[in-house]
Amino acid sequence: MNGEHWLNEKARNMDQGAIRVMFDKAATMDNVISMGIGEPRENTDLSICRACADALMAGNTHYAPNAGRLELRRAIAEKGLIAKNIYDAETEVIVTNGGMGAFSLLMQCILEPGDGVMIQDPQYLNFATSIRYCGGEIIPVPVFPEDSFCLTGEEIRRHYIPGKTKAVVVNSPNNPTGEVIPMDKLREIAKAAMELDLLVISDEVYGGLLYDDAVPCSIASIPGMKERTIVLSSFSKAFAMTGWRVGYAAGPRGIIDKMTKVQEYFNSCINTPSQLAAAYALDHPEITETLLASFRRRREIALAGMDAIPGMKTNRPKGAFYLFPDLRAFGLDSVTFCNRLLDEARVVCIPGSAFGPHGEGFMRVSYTTEPDKLAEAMQRLKDFCAKL
Repeated sequence: MNGEHWLNEKARNMDQGAIRVMFDKAATMDNVISMGIGEPRENTDLSICRACADALMAGNTHYAPNAGRLELRRAIAEKGLIAKNIYDAETEVIVTNGGMGAFSLLMQCILEPGDGVMIQDPQYLNFATSIRYCGGEIIPVPVFPEDSFCLTGEEIRRHYIPGKTKAVVVNSPNNPTGEVIPMDKLREIAKAAMELDLLVISDEVYGGLLYDDAVPCSIASIPGMKERTIVLSSFSKAFAMTGWRVGYAAGPRGIIDKMTKVQEYFNSCINTPSQLAAAYALDHPEITETLLASFRRRREIALAGMDAIPGMKTNRPKGAFYLFPDLRAFGLDSVTFCNRLLDEARVVCIPGSAFGPHGEGFMRVSYTTEPDKLAEAMQRLKDFCAKL
């Protein structure tokens, strides 16, 4: 007996995500270069680590409030959100166990069985799993290369189901495509959300990582949207703090209040020293600027490498640290392509189909590894494609 007969149906039907499947396979091989991991390779800046150590040594080792330390919530409201100083730190901000912790907590608070949540296709796969696990149903909304993989108000209206659709997820900069939704398209989405009375869940985790002429913009800043928008973010990407698991949500006080009460019963609070380190991080935006400079260099290497591969076409996204190249010229489905790339060239990329049916024919490339390894990975990819 392995205990499985005690599991509920939801847990029995839970499978490992496609990204982790690739990582587990790669872990059994030598000389592998990963362009699959969605996190900075840099360690957290030492000054943030010292701030955490100072908090520990000062005796900050006790429970925090369920909603998070007030000094961190104030810092989030003033400096951590793209739409700054519009949410009240005391009643409209909660500190959570990473960005996904915020999303899962929100799903537990808003979903009735069968409620529909729109997510774009392709999209970060954990959204769909969390929605289903909390009793909701996903409503995929396709996005297309010719629209820079951006969600549109038109597609939201087309896929809206009266009496069922409760919310729509907006993720910009996007995972897996790296694309940034410009303000004019955000206004179209906002107009559709107001017409259809939808809650908007704005995932802005990658909001600090922008390139070229992209400017930070949040749908929450559009008139009439603050009251129907939950903003989710974290310190993971822009401060290289993935392992710290500190995220947050900002939104209407009625929702944040219930999220705070639910958090009390699931994990009480986020650990105190990490919260104080996160508050320190928000006082030092130069840490993100240093990280962003390194990503700019790697982005150039990755784009140049893609341009040098005959038959390979890629988008040129202005955010996050992903590319979403088109593989269709090579005659293989995305799972076969990525598995053969790993087997034959020892390079990890993630099949586009892992992010939804409309991701088929593409793959996610993460340019977070060291520049020399990234250049070597691009050369291996080029050699592999030449054999195809």
